Amino acid sequence: MSSLIERKSGERQSIAIETTDTANYTATRRRLTAVQRRWLAESGFEAAPGSFALLADASGKLVRVLVGVEANDSLGALAALPRQLPDAVYHLADESVLADAQQAALGWALGAYEFTRYRKAKRAPAKLAVNAADLKVLAPLVAATAQVRDLVNTPTEDMGPKQLAEAVKQLGKTHKAKVHEWVGDELLKANFPTIHAVGRASHRAPRLVELSWGKSSDPKLVVVGKGVCFDTGGLDLKSADGMRWMKKDMGGAAHAIALAGLIMQAKLPVRLTLLIPAVENAVSGNAMRPGEIITTRAGFTVEIDNTDAEGRLVLCDALAYGAEQQPDLILDFATLTGAARVALGPDLPALFGNRDDIADTVLAAGRSVNDPLWRLPLWRPYRKMLESYLADFANGGPSRHAGAITAALYMERFVPDTTPWLHLDTYAWNDADRPGRPRGGEAMGVRAFFAFLQKRYTR
Repeated sequence: MSSLIERKSGERQSIAIETTDTANYTATRRRLTAVQRRWLAESGFEAAPGSFALLADASGKLVRVLVGVEANDSLGALAALPRQLPDAVYHLADESVLADAQQAALGWALGAYEFTRYRKAKRAPAKLAVNAADLKVLAPLVAATAQVRDLVNTPTEDMGPKQLAEAVKQLGKTHKAKVHEWVGDELLKANFPTIHAVGRASHRAPRLVELSWGKSSDPKLVVVGKGVCFDTGGLDLKSADGMRWMKKDMGGAAHAIALAGLIMQAKLPVRLTLLIPAVENAVSGNAMRPGEIITTRAGFTVEIDNTDAEGRLVLCDALAYGAEQQPDLILDFATLTGAARVALGPDLPALFGNRDDIADTVLAAGRSVNDPLWRLPLWRPYRKMLESYLADFANGGPSRHAGAITAALYMERFVPDTTPWLHLDTYAWNDADRPGRPRGGEAMGVRAFFAFLQKRYTR
């Protein structure tokens, strides 16, 4: 959060950043000195999006930065600058061409992120001074995004089921919430058989972590996050390429933890239950086998068609448990299917929901905060793709069609029709560095869902 600081009234020490575009560049140049205009001409600056130019006064002191932008892309306008500009304090000039200065400041902060657990920072990011009101809004969002990124970026050796549970416990300590966990064979005694089945092969015990917060008289909100800390694929082993980044398969849990933190920090009037099934899908002599049939917490029997379709298994027991509380709403987050990435690419998480009005509200919230989602249908005729000749249904099937939809349909069975439910199939990852989106773990949907919850639950 150190990349954003409060701008004090009358402060003159910070350096102005003026954004401009090709349509307004002529007007921008008129405000500059003749020497500065000549420098821009000789340096070839033409206000192209993503370009910037440093401007000095007559003594050679840096006094202004011109930045080329797309006027409707506030979030990306300043995102590359914290790592490119000289280490100093800057502020956004009033003359800037931008749709939303607050979003520009958020983009700056997201672009300043660097994961430094295993190596020193390459350099300190430049700082942007913003007004106190904007800082109050942005600070929690930036911290939540950094938390998701940190959790996902941490290798499994340091982010196994126990460490993921510790993150929930720390969250509970911060917000004075109650935390309970079921570990190892306690899962069987408490009737969480599918979580146990997925995680039993690892030397690290599987667990379900529950955080409870808020007044019992407030609407009940259940948030579930897939916490597969590493996914080998089980006996249906992934390829080397497919397994390489599977430390990120707990990205759904990271999203759920960060969202829960935002909810509690904002003191939203809800009775919150956070559920994190945390496992490692490993291979050993007692690994779950293809063809096994498991009786889930909800009482459905499930045939294991593929041990690499494990995320829906750990989630289904958690969803069933959450539904038993008869909540006002259930949300779940999961890095669930490659099919969602094939359909929508890495930047658009797939949203599913059993209430059109609620899903539409979430989509609108995502658009309003530049955190886009895209809805896919719960097309129930595709349930036949999960048929089993022995069990109530299977966790997969022979067809590669509609993989994200069939995964969502599997989980829908564990949520009563009377309970509103939203499911986000998110990538939680950036494959390459981009302004505001450094390579590695990424929060995709947290800001959208928080904006939605703020609107839904207001006193």
